[in-house]
Amino acid sequence: MKVAEVMTRNVQSCAPETNLAAAAMQMWNGDCGTLPVVDDDGRVIGMITDRDICIAAATKHQNISEIKVGQVTYGEVQSCAPEMSVRDALKIFEQARVRRLPVVDEDAKLQGILSMNDIVLHTGEERDKKTTGVSYADVVNTFKAICAPHAKAAAAGA
Repeated sequence: MKVAEVMTRNVQSCAPETNLAAAAMQMWNGDCGTLPVVDDDGRVIGMITDRDICIAAATKHQNISEIKVGQVTYGEVQSCAPEMSVRDALKIFEQARVRRLPVVDEDAKLQGILSMNDIVLHTGEERDKKTTGVSYADVVNTFKAICAPHAKAAAAGA
């Protein structure tokens, strides 16, 4: 099964200039925990999560309406393409240790979002695996990889 068949379309997004209070309200109103950050041409340049907003609020000691999304998003954006198989997308989830991926076209323009929830809701039992090409075991193994403690956190706890 292809990503396009299970992804969420018409997703909320924001710009780097959006303030964190506005981004949080978009998440609240859209019942989501992340927003793709897009440039003026609709290309995905980052992702912001509700956790990013909380950490910024706790560490920057500023009103969140004064902090811009672009100030707290960084790093390389992991994404997938609509024509990619769900199985290949699971590999990206595992390697990037994320629960959501922006779905982009060949120009990096936002087409939707693929979440682990989307995959779980379309995953069949082993005997029904042909529906998505992904089994329960595939999904559980991906969640295990995503949820494993980061090396830094694991070392601090030892």
